[in-house]
Amino acid sequence: MSESGGVVIGEDGLARCPWGLSTPDYVAYHDTEWGRPVHGDDALFERVCLEAFQSGLSWITILRRRETFRAAFKGFEIDAVAGFTDTDRERLLADPGIIRNRAKVDASIANALAARALRDEGGLDALVWSFAPDPATRPAPRTTADVPPTSAESVALAKALKAHGFRFVGPTTAYALMQACGLVNDHLADCSAR
Repeated sequence: MSESGGVVIGEDGLARCPWGLSTPDYVAYHDTEWGRPVHGDDALFERVCLEAFQSGLSWITILRRRETFRAAFKGFEIDAVAGFTDTDRERLLADPGIIRNRAKVDASIANALAARALRDEGGLDALVWSFAPDPATRPAPRTTADVPPTSAESVALAKALKAHGFRFVGPTTAYALMQACGLVNDHLADCSAR
C-alpha cells in the first residue's frame, strides 16, 4: 500500500487502488468486477447475500469461496433460495465451503423471500438502482482516506431494504454493495480501472 493511501503501480505498470494489488484474487476482482454496474434481480441478490456474509470478515474470505457459495445457494436464483426448506438450511450450516453462520444463512433465505416479493414493485434491481447518486456530484477519491464507509444514499438504501424485509443490510453493508455493483465509483482518481 502506498504511504499516502493513493494508487500503487503493479508489476504490469498499471495504477490501482492499494487493496487491488494485495493478492492475485484481488487484482482480478479489482480490474474486472468491482465498481462495474451489476443489473438483474438474481445478480444483485447474490451481491446482497455475499455482502451480508462478509460482515465482520475480510472480503477475500468471501471472494475465495464465491463459487462454493454459488453452488450451495443454487446460483443465487431468487426462486430457488426462496423455496429452501429446513433441510436446505441444515445442509448449508453443515457446508464447510461457505460461512456457516445461522443468522446469515437465515438472512439469505429471508432476503430471497423479500426479493421475490419485490417483483410486484419492479424488482430488486429497480429498488437498488433507485439509490444510485448522480456521479456528477461525487468527486473521484484521491486517496483511500477519501472513501467513506457510508453515504446518505447507503443509509436510505439500507432503510428501504429493511422496510421490504431484508436482513443484514445496514448502511455500511449497503455502501459496500453500492461500491461493488457500480452504483458509486470509488476507484481512486488515478486508478487505471476508473
